[in-house]
Amino acid sequence: MERPDFFTLKNGEKVKLPFTKQEYDRRINNLRVVMNKKNIEMIILTSMHNIAYYTGFIYCSFGRPYGCVVTQDKITTISANIDASQPWRRSNCENIIYTDWKRDNFLKAIVAIIGRDQPPKYIGLEYDHMTLDMKDKIGSIFTFSVFSDVSKDLMNLRMVKSNEEIEIIKNGARIADIGGEEIVKNVRVGNTEIEVAIAGRDRMEREIAKTYPGAEYMDTWVWFQSGINTDGAHNPKTNRKLVSGDILSLNTFPMISGYYTALERTLFLNHADDASLKAWEANIKVHKRGLELIKPGIKCSDICRELNELFAELGYLQYRTFGYGHSFGVLSHFYGREAGLELREDIDTVLEENMVISMEPMIMIPEDKPGAGGYREHDILIIGKNTAENITKFPCGPEHNIIKSN
Repeated sequence: MERPDFFTLKNGEKVKLPFTKQEYDRRINNLRVVMNKKNIEMIILTSMHNIAYYTGFIYCSFGRPYGCVVTQDKITTISANIDASQPWRRSNCENIIYTDWKRDNFLKAIVAIIGRDQPPKYIGLEYDHMTLDMKDKIGSIFTFSVFSDVSKDLMNLRMVKSNEEIEIIKNGARIADIGGEEIVKNVRVGNTEIEVAIAGRDRMEREIAKTYPGAEYMDTWVWFQSGINTDGAHNPKTNRKLVSGDILSLNTFPMISGYYTALERTLFLNHADDASLKAWEANIKVHKRGLELIKPGIKCSDICRELNELFAELGYLQYRTFGYGHSFGVLSHFYGREAGLELREDIDTVLEENMVISMEPMIMIPEDKPGAGGYREHDILIIGKNTAENITKFPCGPEHNIIKSN
């Protein structure tokens, strides 16, 4: 029996996507403007974030390649047979399915989309995502083509959000606050990090389903850390039991159709000693000054410079662990990153209207020093014409976040 290398399948009907057709058209038109400027005839997208951004489809790789071919007159996703027709239903474009019966059927599907007669001379690839193996394979089927990296161009297009994107981000910030409230309800002596995290995650997922009843639900999570486990911003939760006097890190991350938002707060259980209070208040002072600095027209590196000076004055600069903030959009701990919009010393991007960025200073004091632990606050701001709107409403500081428990 001869089985196909690839095929199309329209099983069911197209579903409502996170954004309108006009929004997807705007994104694709902007991409084609970049293609014209760089004389690129075809782009092969391979990353989860860019395929989601331009088509609405968020793939689950499980070791298989996925792609999206964009030319001046068509856009088509390429997916594995294991997903059947879901990629077609959940995208704004056409889809072709490759099978596993033969090796490299993914590549044959690319050729099928554009045809063999006139292969494109200039092709754009995501160098920050594509493996060397896949790049070599694509080069073997387009032997006379010239390849160029479009990853930074794609990132720059994603950095400025549309009104539709901002609406999802605002709902995400609201839901992150709801998750934070649920976490506080479950903070008590003897409860475990994982049980507290489960409560916050479940509350957020239910609210996402209520707000977006026609969406897909994936990847919402919580990191709730205590004691020494607060020293890293991305430390997973554990089964450690909470004890009175613990420093705690509350981190809620609702994911809505691939769009990431976050809330992060320092908490203490029952009481905080003087050294801990001093460190906590210093970090909050930097946080509040950072919120004041974020506005249109300011350079990312200039914000860092001033906050570094303030941390130095307070005596805690040596304990700072990472940049002061980053962009938001189609990203998560699995995919995406708009590195051109981060509050770091080496980023000179100027903030402009409809950019979305966090303010999240963190210091980490080692276990053998007074006030040991990781201190972090995190708010999300939307840049407007003349100012910035803080869409995080969860309170911060010792007057709010010393949680009493028996």
